[in-house]
Amino acid sequence: MAVPISDLMAHLDALLKPEQFNDYCPNGLQVQGRQQVQQLVCGVTASQALIDSAIEVGADAVLVHHGFFWKGEDPCITGMKQKRIKALLEHEVNLIAYHLPLDAQPLYGNNVQLAAQLGITVTDGLEPGNLYSVGHIGKLDKAAPVMAFADHVANKLGRRPLVIEGGEQTISTVAWCTGAAQGYIEKAAALEVDAFLSGEISEQTVHQARELGIHYIAAGHHATERYGVQAVGKHLQLELGVDYQFIDIDNPV
Repeated sequence: MAVPISDLMAHLDALLKPEQFNDYCPNGLQVQGRQQVQQLVCGVTASQALIDSAIEVGADAVLVHHGFFWKGEDPCITGMKQKRIKALLEHEVNLIAYHLPLDAQPLYGNNVQLAAQLGITVTDGLEPGNLYSVGHIGKLDKAAPVMAFADHVANKLGRRPLVIEGGEQTISTVAWCTGAAQGYIEKAAALEVDAFLSGEISEQTVHQARELGIHYIAAGHHATERYGVQAVGKHLQLELGVDYQFIDIDNPV
C-alpha cells in the first residue's frame, strides 16, 4: 500500500524522536523524491551500490543509518556525493536517514536489536536511567570465557571479531554500543562490566582494555549496525503497509 511521504516521515519522527539527540548529521528526509511511497529499501549506508540496487528494484524510498551531510565534511555537492544525489533525484527516490536515533530507539534500535541477536538481556543504558541511551549494559544467561563468547559473536554476525583480553575473568556482564563507539570503553569499565563490545577499534583501545581490566570486542561497524534498520523496516510494513526489503551491501569494516 502506498503512503504519502509526509505520513511516513511523521511516523518515523514520532518513533525515533530525533529531537532528543545532538547528532553529527541531519536526521529525517535528506533527499526528497516522489510523494507516494510503496516500495521501501533499507540498508546501513547510502552508498552508490545501495542506491543503484534500490533503483533497480523500483524503490520509492531508501531508509539508512548512514546518510549524507556530516558535520565537518566538505558541503559542496561534487564528485562521489554528486553522483549519489543525482541518481536519487533522477529516479525520484527519497533518502531517509537516522543516525543516533536509530542506535538508541528502545524497541527497534541498533543496540537492542544487537542484544537480541547475541542473546544478551538488557539491564540498563550505558547512561544509566536514560531511556534513549546510545549504548546499553546487560548480562548473559550463562558466564563464558572471552574466546567462547567471541565464537558466539562470530557465529551470529558472520564476522570474526577482534578481541583484546583485559584479564582472565569470564564474561557474565557486557556493555555495548554499535558502530564506532570504542571511545566509550572507560564509561563501560566504570560500570564494572566484564566486557565492552563495539564495532571498531582504535590504537589506544588496546591499552585501555588491558589497563582497565575489561575485555574489548570489536565486532565490525557494519556488522553490528545491520539490525536496527531492518527492525524499523518491518515495523513500517506492519503499521503502514509499505513493501519492505533489506539490501545488505557487504562491508568488512
